[in-house]
Amino acid sequence: MASTETTSSNKKLRVLLIPFFASSHIGPFTELAVSLATARPHAVEATVAVTPANASIVRSLLQRHENGGTPAQVATYPFPAVDGLPRGVENLGAAAQADAWRIDVAAVSDTLMRPVQETLIWAQSPDALVTDVHFMWNADVCDELGVPCVTYNVVGAFSTLAMRHLTLALVSNSNTNIEPEPEAVSVPRFPAPEIRVPTVELPEYLRSQERVDYSTYNRLYEVQGDCFGVAVNTSLDLEEHYCEMYAGNGYAKRAYMLGPLSLRLPSSPEAGDSRYTDWLDSKPSRSVVYVCFGSLAHVSDAQLDELALGLEASGMAFLWVVRADKWSPPERWHERVGGRGMVATAWAPQRAILAHRAVGAFVTHCGWNSVLETVAAGVPVLTWPIVFEQFITERLLTEVLGIGERLWPDGAGVRSTRYEENEVIPAHDVARALKTFMQPGGPGDAARSRVMGLAAKVHAAVAEGGSSDRDLHRLIDDLMEAAGAGKTTM
Repeated sequence: MASTETTSSNKKLRVLLIPFFASSHIGPFTELAVSLATARPHAVEATVAVTPANASIVRSLLQRHENGGTPAQVATYPFPAVDGLPRGVENLGAAAQADAWRIDVAAVSDTLMRPVQETLIWAQSPDALVTDVHFMWNADVCDELGVPCVTYNVVGAFSTLAMRHLTLALVSNSNTNIEPEPEAVSVPRFPAPEIRVPTVELPEYLRSQERVDYSTYNRLYEVQGDCFGVAVNTSLDLEEHYCEMYAGNGYAKRAYMLGPLSLRLPSSPEAGDSRYTDWLDSKPSRSVVYVCFGSLAHVSDAQLDELALGLEASGMAFLWVVRADKWSPPERWHERVGGRGMVATAWAPQRAILAHRAVGAFVTHCGWNSVLETVAAGVPVLTWPIVFEQFITERLLTEVLGIGERLWPDGAGVRSTRYEENEVIPAHDVARALKTFMQPGGPGDAARSRVMGLAAKVHAAVAEGGSSDRDLHRLIDDLMEAAGAGKTTM
């Protein structure tokens, strides 16, 4: 049975939000919950529903966004027993690399996950539901309850629609560029520039065609088209042509571009944040390279060695977030680098770091949350994608927006969404990329000019009266109207 931490008020629009089991999803869902509740504090009550092991993530985020009161509530429901998965492992970031797939499979399982989520929804009896795209059955539950169901994409429109178009091309077999094992594919029905992706850089389900049941994806897209609407953590100024495709192609009845949601929220500093900002205070403006590959990416020890040596050889100041349990840098590396480098081995305040005047470039895995944060901060990027849609997102940054460059040039070696296929990027290539990008008058300056222009636009989008702010209030109005009518407009 689901449990909730505070008592709901029947006088408010009660919105229940259910994210997937990854911190990169739980964060944006919590941001949306807080944004809904603070935009109309007397009219909206938001609850984020997670499994017990993920509840502390939500509570920590809520504490950072407190502004005189609890901005949203937390509800919990049980994570089902999964063969081969240790009890208490309920998040991709907590799972061993070999077990992460078990969480993915459980998440979309009608047998394992659907019953516990249905029980949760009926117990909460919300006026509206915001669900992650993984949980297709939640639209059926909302139909039975007679309340609107909104799917929330925590990945941007560009990558989401690119994967959708590639999937549909495979299903229909109507695109001659999609062959059993082509070297690269072009994203069909996309505006210029043409987006081509090597097969080895595609998400696994687009590579393993013979082992994938694409009827599941057909069902996913049908559900999204039939439900009340789709919300996306992006802004029109960032992905205008791709955002317009939701309505223009009939992919959604209603589309709400709400981001970057993190910009709407105050974020109070945590204990330990000053460690990073004090070190950055000692560095000249735009002199520091910030390196972080997110919470999920696995990087081999051999690659970490080369990255460490490359950072050393570059001569650049750097702040590097390394999430590796057993790896340690080459012998006497810390001594040779000295005060020029700072290494963090756990969570670091990325928004505060990117916003600091000393940071001049971000070496990023192209996770969408990091993309939104670096754009908001006006920091250009060197791209190093690792998993799933990140190689597609890279092309938005480098080929469409022009706010950065690939760290390893095209053709220099194999990059892949499969860990075992990646070639190690040598230290000398890392050093050369950093020095070239950061040199005065180099490509980093041009990219910085473009990203600073985008930063101004996305800040304006979430400000009062901006496009994202209007869409947030439109979402609330539409949900309140549907709740008042006692049924969804389907």
